Amino acid sequence: MADPQRAFISGLQQAWRDEERSARNYRALAEKEPNPEKKSILERMAEAEERHAESWRRRLKELGAEPAPYQESVVEKLRRWMLLRSDTVAAVRMLESGERDADGLYDALAKVSPSPKDVAEIRSAEVEERAHARALGEFGDQPNVESRLDRMLGRERWHVRGGGWIGQAIYGVNDGLGAAFGVVSGVAGATHANSEFVLLGGLATAIASALSMGSGAYLAMKSQREVYEAEMEKEKSEIEHNPAEEQEELELFYQLKGFTPDEARGMASRIAEKPDQLLKTLAHEELGLSEQTFPNPWTAASSATISTALGAFIPVLPFFFASGSTALIASFVVSTMAHFAVGASKVMVTGRSWAKSGMEMTLVGVGEAAVTYLIGLLISPLVG
Repeated sequence: MADPQRAFISGLQQAWRDEERSARNYRALAEKEPNPEKKSILERMAEAEERHAESWRRRLKELGAEPAPYQESVVEKLRRWMLLRSDTVAAVRMLESGERDADGLYDALAKVSPSPKDVAEIRSAEVEERAHARALGEFGDQPNVESRLDRMLGRERWHVRGGGWIGQAIYGVNDGLGAAFGVVSGVAGATHANSEFVLLGGLATAIASALSMGSGAYLAMKSQREVYEAEMEKEKSEIEHNPAEEQEELELFYQLKGFTPDEARGMASRIAEKPDQLLKTLAHEELGLSEQTFPNPWTAASSATISTALGAFIPVLPFFFASGSTALIASFVVSTMAHFAVGASKVMVTGRSWAKSGMEMTLVGVGEAAVTYLIGLLISPLVG
């Protein structure tokens, strides 16, 4: 098989998988969408993706590479679960990014297409994907000023929600795992893998790390919320005493964002009709504050404590059942696997390649363990 044809088949298989996945995402969003007009848009997009997927499947069959029925991976199911837990507009923003990625894939695929007919069909699909991206970009828009503002601020809110407690949990597991893996490796190197010392050091690290992360998360969230509430009170007082000046201030913010003076004046005037909305908007534009950026302190503390403890317990676990080199090797294996799993799980929040993310975290974890083990070996004469 010639290299261009192999590249064409590989690209077509990727396009088929992407279209199948997108169709299922659109169908799932359509099912939960209460607005009939938006529901219809999502259903039409799902039909278009299904049509593309079927077209690529038929072409692959002609080339002798017909794919097996599409099976979703666990990561894809988890990402859809997160997608459906977001509001529709935020979810659509994520899908918009996927449509733009598909545009790039089709452009590369057209360059290795074996026939003019293939090029024409791919370019046709590419045009439709661009139309989807534009439609998704305008999906949340309504013919009023407030929704235009919501769209301007929507991306920041999604970034916060997207990380949420899931992001905190992943960070906690990673922190606990890394700290305990390093301690276990260092103590094992210094004591020739003495199980009692390793268990003592590992469990102490797990408890200390979990409590430290939990208390830190609680105090951080509580402090941020207190700052937010204090600043909101100041802003509220300014609006009550000089509403015209605050409205003019908001107009200037919008002009700096590229709106004409008339557009900025109209938007600010419309928002000023609702003092609560004006307060929230000024807090965001002037101070960069938004209530959605501050999760409940107890939720943050619980998530950080539990996830850190779970991560820290992994490297210690083998020493409950074995000792010496056997336990040390088992700890290395399970900790390395756990590093890869935690790194790969970040795809739920970041959308990056799970393999690249997992390998990156694995290398960092193994490197840390190697350094601490060598340090342990160097100080072992002092311990012994």
